[in-house]
Amino acid sequence: MIDIENLSKSYGDKTVLENITLNLVKGKVYGIVGENGAGKTTLFNCISGLEKYRGTINCEYGIPKISLGYLQTEPYFFSKITGLEYLKLLCNARNLEPLDFIEKNIFDLPLNEYAINYSTGMKKKLALTAILLQENKFFILDEPFNGVDIHSNMIITEIIQQLKRLDKTILISSHIFSTLNETCDEIFLLKNKTISMRVKKEQFGILENEMKDYSIGNRISKLNLK
Repeated sequence: MIDIENLSKSYGDKTVLENITLNLVKGKVYGIVGENGAGKTTLFNCISGLEKYRGTINCEYGIPKISLGYLQTEPYFFSKITGLEYLKLLCNARNLEPLDFIEKNIFDLPLNEYAINYSTGMKKKLALTAILLQENKFFILDEPFNGVDIHSNMIITEIIQQLKRLDKTILISSHIFSTLNETCDEIFLLKNKTISMRVKKEQFGILENEMKDYSIGNRISKLNLK
């Protein structure tokens, strides 16, 4: 279980997040939606310990980042590290026994090539594979489906379902509402610096319609398309 209480984040005089309170339990998949710039990635960075914040985060696993697998929107790789070396590095960081990385290369990545030369989707799949091999208990997946081919999207969806069956805690963001509808038990709407709505699966349609009304409104009619 992860308890987040009154988490707030500011950059100078600009407040980005204000009094975020969430309770995330094992065996559940949670989604966060919001417009670009709403603060989703900032929230993830705070939870993972990459950003300082006000408020408290309590995790039954101990320090969150010790048992956290964080898939960032744009994973970072050293310029001279191969895909294989990257997998070894992240597993060594958790003192795991040597693995057969070739066998576990489920996305058929060119592991002997430099990761920096991978496509956007390949980088994301490499980073995801690494955090899965770490045997983490808590996962944050920031736009896991973005830039990834349809075949891999299906694999990632099944991975999320399998993590849920293994009693992991999963927090994901996505601009593709159908993927959240398929994977999440509960979705939070991040709006105006805070969680303005939280809905369970049977209410996802209500949230989707509200987001459409808010995002689209009469914008398209202004184009006077012909």
